[in-house]
Amino acid sequence: MAVRKQKRTSRPLSKQQKLRSRLGRIRLVSLDVDGVMTDGRITYGPGGRADEHPSFHVQDGIAIEWLRKAGLTIAWITGRGCAATRDRAAELGVNEYHERVKDKRACLKEIQQRLGVAPSETLVMGDDLPDLCQLGTVGVFAAPANAVAEVRQRAQIVTKAAGGQGAVREVAEALLGARGEWDAIVERSLG
Repeated sequence: MAVRKQKRTSRPLSKQQKLRSRLGRIRLVSLDVDGVMTDGRITYGPGGRADEHPSFHVQDGIAIEWLRKAGLTIAWITGRGCAATRDRAAELGVNEYHERVKDKRACLKEIQQRLGVAPSETLVMGDDLPDLCQLGTVGVFAAPANAVAEVRQRAQIVTKAAGGQGAVREVAEALLGARGEWDAIVERSLG
């Protein structure tokens, strides 16, 4: 008995469509802080390290609020940390804040296991080599425009904006668009 090949009735998904589908399944957004939420510069005041002043972009902040309101869990996993960063995370309602992390992969895996979130439901955004260890534990890896080359080459999303200058906002818009929620946010803004 001969087996007949069936005609293909639909086209295979494009790379962009596959990415959009992956974004639509995201439940956990994990962000590096220095170089992603900030521009990576560190400024000390007269008090030295205790008087550290990182700068955060307001558009990234509102994007985090939209993601939280859409039901996503937000994690910040940073190798550093300071009072200003803790304050900003609290102000934005970041669900998981982890500082002075030596092994970001282990930290992320612990969060995923505790919350019951699969790697395919996780988006990570990082800018430097210590963030690459998380690649195998995520569905989508994103990088700001000014990330090191090795990170940009491996990212599924590279933003037009640099870290601390709206890069997180770009990713949030893509994610919320894939979930079909971006247009409603825009409409609510119109009043």
